[in-house]
Amino acid sequence: MKNSIVIAVAAPLLLSLGACKSPSTPDGPYQPVSESLRSSLLAEERNHEAADLIYTEPEEAERLLREALTADIYFGPAHNNLGVLYLEQGKLFEAANEFEWARKLMPGAPDPRMNLALTLEVAGRVTEAITEYETALEVSPEHVPTMQALAKLILSKDRNDIRLPKLLEAVSIRTSDSNWRTWATGHLVTRKTASE
Repeated sequence: MKNSIVIAVAAPLLLSLGACKSPSTPDGPYQPVSESLRSSLLAEERNHEAADLIYTEPEEAERLLREALTADIYFGPAHNNLGVLYLEQGKLFEAANEFEWARKLMPGAPDPRMNLALTLEVAGRVTEAITEYETALEVSPEHVPTMQALAKLILSKDRNDIRLPKLLEAVSIRTSDSNWRTWATGHLVTRKTASE
């Protein structure tokens, strides 16, 4: 009998609290707001500020990214950067979720796909990571960071993979980083020497 009284008393209270809220105010950062209340400019500003702090002040970066997503839930770069922050913290599930959001919101961008692949790789899901790297290269065939990550992963798992020589050659030619160029060229020479 007491339980039914509590429910009967609590229900009107919940209804009255809901009635005080504006119909256009979101319940949280991942609740869409009306188009007129979205602020992509504010989201971009907060995202830019947060990007500079991800590795040095992660708590502040997260706060800024949450502000960005509260301003515009559909701002893909903020989802991507929040995913990077979570990946750095070892929160793989949360990171993957943010990269999925970013991937859907930024269909032509390779970064969310590459970042999702990195997350899958860290989680030990190598086959899925390779597939996601390849998806990133389908979106942007010249994306050197994805080529580097995919070549490195394939090299660590299957040195006889038929994709490897082409990836190593592309990295050695397209990268501007001399360390990566030396790494790729060295592996190409080693493969050529081994096949002779």
